[in-house]
Amino acid sequence: QVQLVESGGGLVQPGGSLRLSCAAAGSIRSIGTMGWYRQAPGKQRDLVATMTSGGTPNVANSVQGRFTISRDNAKNTVYLQMNSLKPDDTAVYYCNARIVRRGRVNYEDFWGQGTQVTVSS
Repeated sequence: QVQLVESGGGLVQPGGSLRLSCAAAGSIRSIGTMGWYRQAPGKQRDLVATMTSGGTPNVANSVQGRFTISRDNAKNTVYLQMNSLKPDDTAVYYCNARIVRRGRVNYEDFWGQGTQVTVSS
């Protein structure tokens, strides 16, 4: 059993900041890329930012310069620091991780339950 547990969402005013966290727990052999996606009402789920196990980031153009992704491999945790938030950033943010479970050899995709981020005055 593997779980991704997210925290840190909420309501913030435009220009404000939030920090999301996502911890992977369970029967884990190894973790590859971890990252964040978001889905606004009526829209598809889009990539926000990902980071490889070696620390290479991939950040969407729409959040470049405002959002920063980081991870702590010792804690199996990925973070998303979101600054200068805009109303267009309002969405449910989902954590994603590619994980090899104990006793297995292939990577599988796992998703968190999602955390709501609302940017509004």
